[in-house]
Amino acid sequence: MSGRLSALLTLLLIICALALVSAQYRSRQLFIELERAQATARELDIAWAQLQLDQSTLGKHARIEANARRDLGMVALTPARAQYLTAGAR
Repeated sequence: MSGRLSALLTLLLIICALALVSAQYRSRQLFIELERAQATARELDIAWAQLQLDQSTLGKHARIEANARRDLGMVALTPARAQYLTAGAR
């Protein structure tokens, strides 16, 4: 009986040791995955900040007006150039 009990306890100890090694390995894998996800999140935050900066720069009225004048040849409307339509006129 003592030999069987000893063999059973030895087998149980080996199973516990293997479970511990497996849990530590999985823990390391998850930690590495977490670090990668955090690095990706930091990169995305930086890209988002850059996009917001670009949007605020490109959306400024003076820049839009300068592009319209330069690229499209647009000019500001003056009362002398305005044409008014009246109802019923043909």
